[in-house]
Amino acid sequence: MSVLLPNMADFDTIYELDEDEEETATTGERGSRVVNDEHLLRYAPDPVIVRGAGHITVFGLSNKFDAEFPSVLTGKVAPEEFKTSIGRVNACLKKNLPVNVKWLLCGCLCCCCTLGCSLWPVICLNKRTRKSIQKLLEWENHRLYHKLGLHWKLSRRKCETSNMMEYVILIEFLPKYPIFRPD
Repeated sequence: MSVLLPNMADFDTIYELDEDEEETATTGERGSRVVNDEHLLRYAPDPVIVRGAGHITVFGLSNKFDAEFPSVLTGKVAPEEFKTSIGRVNACLKKNLPVNVKWLLCGCLCCCCTLGCSLWPVICLNKRTRKSIQKLLEWENHRLYHKLGLHWKLSRRKCETSNMMEYVILIEFLPKYPIFRPD
């Protein structure tokens, strides 16, 4: 049995592997051992989910996200940076969602006459809002979060209380490669 330290600085945990798990986790040429990406992802912590906290939801997209700092991110990112990022996403939603709601109301009023075609503008506007949030999160990732070992993305998840789907911000932990690990 051997001890594997995939990322001691991040996880503060030592994982013990059986020989078969160790063989599947490592491959190499001429006796050297290289850790696979799948093996590193297996020991990454669960992603942090930031749910919508607004009172209006249009096609699964809430009008704001919860700005409360999750305790799991302590030591990974500053609370001020987290609140700034969530504030940027909420500002984008605040700018775009009222227009979507107005088009939704107009589309619902005319839905019977247009056989549902009046809802297409709302669907297109909602898609544009999601794309702008995804672009904003990619910019944030490139600017800061990838350097900190985090990856933010907009993801569609099932609601906890019903079978409906909602959009949440998923904060994933990127694995760091143990380049100084001995053979």
